[in-house]
Formats: sequence, C-alpha cells, structure tokens
Amino acid sequence: MKINILTLFPEFFDSFKSHSIIKRAVEKEQVEINIVNIRDFAEGKHKQCDDLPFGGGAGMVMKPEPLIKALEEHKGKVIYTSPQGVRLNQGLACELANEKEITIIAGHYEGIDERVIESSVDLEISLGDFVLTGGELPAMVISDSIIRLIPGVIKKESYENDSFYNGLLDYPHYTRPAEFNGIEVPEVLMSGHHKNIDEWRLKESLKRTYKRRPELLENRVFSKLEIKLLNQIKEELNNDI
Repeated sequence: MKINILTLFPEFFDSFKSHSIIKRAVEKEQVEINIVNIRDFAEGKHKQCDDLPFGGGAGMVMKPEPLIKALEEHKGKVIYTSPQGVRLNQGLACELANEKEITIIAGHYEGIDERVIESSVDLEISLGDFVLTGGELPAMVISDSIIRLIPGVIKKESYENDSFYNGLLDYPHYTRPAEFNGIEVPEVLMSGHHKNIDEWRLKESLKRTYKRRPELLENRVFSKLEIKLLNQIKEELNNDI
C-alpha cells in the first residue's frame, strides 16, 4: 500500500516513519509513506498556499491551485481530514486497508477551498466532535489505524481481538507478576485450558461493552454462547446493586 500525506508542515512527520511497527512496515516495504510538501506546488516567490476568505471573517483558507496540482501527481482514494467528515472507526479503517493507494490532505487554518473538496475529495474523515489546530495529527492517526491492518504488519489474531474489530470492547490483559499490589491475575488465565480462557475473554469483552458502550450491542446478532454469557453478566451486575 502507498499512503501520500499532503501537508504544509512535512517536518511534523519526521518521527512517524521511524519508530516501532510503522518503521518495520516501511522497512519491509509493506507500506510506502510519502510525505508531500504542498508548498512545492505553489507558485510565486513566497510559495503562498493560503489566502483571505471571500466574504471576510477570521483566519485563512488553503488555496485550491497548489492542492489540485499536488493531487494530479498523487492518486488513489483522496481523504480530507475535517471535523465535518464521517467518524473514523475500526470498520472504516478495515475498508481503507484494502486500498492500494490513498492520499490524505492534512487541512490547516480555516480549511481548504471548497472547490477542491467538490472536485477531488472522495471522503472526509473526522476523529471526533472537536477541532484541532491542523490535520497533521488526524492524518497520522488515520494512517496508523490502516497500516496495522495491512497483512503481515502485525499478527492477524492481534488486531482481531482489538476493541471494535468484532463489535465489542477488548477484554482485560495481564502479564507477570501473577500478583501485584495485592491483586491477582484471574486463575483461569493461568489454567492452560484454552476453551475456558476464550470463554472468559468473551465474557469480559461483553461485560465491558455492556457497561461502557452499551449502544454497540443494540444491533448485534448474538451467538448462543454470547446470550448465555450476557445473561450471566446482567444477573451478576444486578446482584452487585
């Protein structure tokens, strides 16, 4: 996969490609991350990429010419980071991981000229109902969420157990020591009985989802085992009241 990130601040990404899982994926050529300086496509002595908005108002708007020229050289599915976009979630990350090439426009200032969005943007993505100073952080978040799903970057069973991948929150994780600050690791996890461990993990995932994000369960098609475990969870929680 190839990921192009169009930005006014390429130095923002200096460390993005040089650490941990992302670094290994780049070195193994599982992903190519291409940081593109939008100013390279601007004209004039000062390479101006922003201007005052028509109609007045605070802030500046990114000009259409440099962006369109940059997009002519960098293809694939074009994404614009915007608080007005669809909310990024695991399902969307999985869809984007199947693309051969994506190009992310990291917006800045008051945003980009609307004509770029209308003519060239395939998808606007938001991280949530808040506003950041620029689109560089969202571009990295989007890229990271996609890269880890590329086959071979991490083990498949690792991301299949992530929160949201199967519609549930993740179960609790423990490591050595078996006892810490008076709290012991659940005995089932040290039993070596894989069926019981799997059932415990599923139950804990259901419990966390039921308590913290119950809306995730509203349209879920439950298996017989999940129905059994969910009934146990409800009974246990009612007894704790």
